[in-house]
Amino acid sequence: MRFPAALLLAAAVASAQFKSTVPLVVAPTTITDAKGHFVDGLEPRDLILYDNNVPQTIQLDYEVYPISVVLAIQASSNAESMLDKLGRLGSMLSQLVAGDAGHTAVITFANQVHTRQDFTSNPDELKKALVALRPEGPNAVTLDAVMEALHMLRSQPANRRRIILMVAEKRVRTSTISMQSVIEEAQRQNALIYWLTFSPSLTTFTQKPNKTDCDKWGKNCTAAPPSNNGSFNVIAGLAELYHLSKPEASELFSKATGARTMNFLTRGGVEDAVQAVGAEIHRQYIVTYQPPAAEPGTFHPIRIEVKERPDLQVRTRAGYWTVQ
Repeated sequence: MRFPAALLLAAAVASAQFKSTVPLVVAPTTITDAKGHFVDGLEPRDLILYDNNVPQTIQLDYEVYPISVVLAIQASSNAESMLDKLGRLGSMLSQLVAGDAGHTAVITFANQVHTRQDFTSNPDELKKALVALRPEGPNAVTLDAVMEALHMLRSQPANRRRIILMVAEKRVRTSTISMQSVIEEAQRQNALIYWLTFSPSLTTFTQKPNKTDCDKWGKNCTAAPPSNNGSFNVIAGLAELYHLSKPEASELFSKATGARTMNFLTRGGVEDAVQAVGAEIHRQYIVTYQPPAAEPGTFHPIRIEVKERPDLQVRTRAGYWTVQ
């Protein structure tokens, strides 16, 4: 599915109007070595930023900006086993992701999007919201959730970094808004969208049975009993195959914003992923530059390289659109 996904990414980036609303282009940039270790200590002279393949004069912003995070959680019926794994993330979000002076909000989405906790720096409030998570409906309006998270971040002070942490399937099941409009808004706000993906069918096998199940099926039971006497629902199976044929929204958003996608299966896996996101955003280079004069409404792809270090991996946003 990588080839179709790449095509859709190119189409989305090329068609969305990512309008710069500030004089400088801001490009949070992650640089790692071949082993995935962060590379620190680089100076502006070590980096080359290409705007439309033309090198630009850049600066590195060393100011530590406070962070606003929206945790968006898929709470559809098929995500129940995943929801049970998130209860301990409250303190991790506050300490490792948002950090000092940062704050976090929690939203869930199934048939609709709901705010479960407004922005707070209190890990106990986050824990309370996460422990209370329950399935909310059969659908998953993923793009609506991303847009709602962006709307919440838009209300934050201009000096805050904007992070969305999606905990969802990698593909969109249903939504009421377009991919283009969501990517446009994400680029306008220079938001990073990290995606922690799960497989409903696989995470089910990691769910511990509740006491009622064990009482019913014997105290040595290790998994929930099969439903429908083990019969296979052909319609549901065909629907799932269709869903799997869709491009991966997680990769589209991660690549467009310069973030990344990580998969998890267990409680430990999702906690490791959150820790990795926190480590990354606090080790990024904030690259800024004055964009060259251009025709209004023109898309400018950007890329960054480290001089004489082709072995290093560099991730940043896909580009920007000039003001119309």
